[in-house]
Amino acid sequence: MQPEHSPMDPRRLAQLVPLNSLSTDNFKDLAQKVRIEHLTAGRSVFRRGDRDNLTVYLLEGELELRDAENAPSTLQAGMPAARHPLAPQQPRTLNAVARTDISIVRIDTDLLDILLTWDQSAGYVVTELEDGDAAADADWMTRMLGSKVFHQVPPANIQEIFRRMEAVPVSAGDVVIRQGEQGDYYFVLRQGQAEVSRRAPNGTVIRLAQLNQGACFGEEALLSDGERNATVTMLSDGLMMRLSKADFDALLKAPLLHDVDFATATQRVAGGARWLDVRLESEHHNGAIPGSLNIPLFLLRLRLRELDPVLTYVLYCDTGRRSAAAAYLLSEAGFNILILSGGCLGVLTAAAA
Repeated sequence: MQPEHSPMDPRRLAQLVPLNSLSTDNFKDLAQKVRIEHLTAGRSVFRRGDRDNLTVYLLEGELELRDAENAPSTLQAGMPAARHPLAPQQPRTLNAVARTDISIVRIDTDLLDILLTWDQSAGYVVTELEDGDAAADADWMTRMLGSKVFHQVPPANIQEIFRRMEAVPVSAGDVVIRQGEQGDYYFVLRQGQAEVSRRAPNGTVIRLAQLNQGACFGEEALLSDGERNATVTMLSDGLMMRLSKADFDALLKAPLLHDVDFATATQRVAGGARWLDVRLESEHHNGAIPGSLNIPLFLLRLRLRELDPVLTYVLYCDTGRRSAAAAYLLSEAGFNILILSGGCLGVLTAAAA
């Protein structure tokens, strides 16, 4: 028998963590995609060992959870723990069975993580792109290579980046990237000036920054495989250099983002590195790697001074998307960064043991 489904009341969805941190636009988009699932007593929600890539919340009723030793525990709707994802580790470490008739909601984990990454990386767009102090006639290549990001890229890659970049003439008023569209290119402004803006949920367009010669932009959507979090419009005629996503991933992203497995990361931490959780504070409190520092992605730029430039930081989030965006930001600031491969969902139980 197939489970019954019914529409999801957005007010109930807004009580769940970390869904309650999404922007209005992304929250509405997610709410339209989910449905409440009704299961009768005795039905299985998931089994130990499953890899379903779903974030599950208990809305009504009571669940029984059993671990590998078959030790039971229960979760009731309305408990504080029920506001958080149900046993989110992948593969699943518990069996979850309905003790009573229950209502749950299942959300695609990748979709949720992309929306969270997009929202939280948008918080540093202004600082990241604002670049109005340098002389307008500065050499664009010199300006671009002044970023600490390129200090970590092999010289051969830099040469190949310049070789593969495509020159695109632009005119005043042209939209180079548009908020909400999928990321396809990384851009460098070779000539001219541009404006960064973002449309608020009420339709108001907010000016964020002005871009001048040598400014680089567009990496956030490429790092997170998400949508553009702002619009860039030309203020004057100019020339844009662009690098395709495939070339960005191979030549720029790959040298910067160093993935390590949990065993290697644990060894590095034992040798003096530090765990850094870039998820929301509520997610961190619900389950974290012991001893980790928690600075959410959207606050990283504001709290850089709390980090020790001598240390290596091992970044983690649920899947690795937010970690990738954070790693790019921290690499640009000159920090030594590693990323926990695949995120923390598969290791939280092992880490806590």
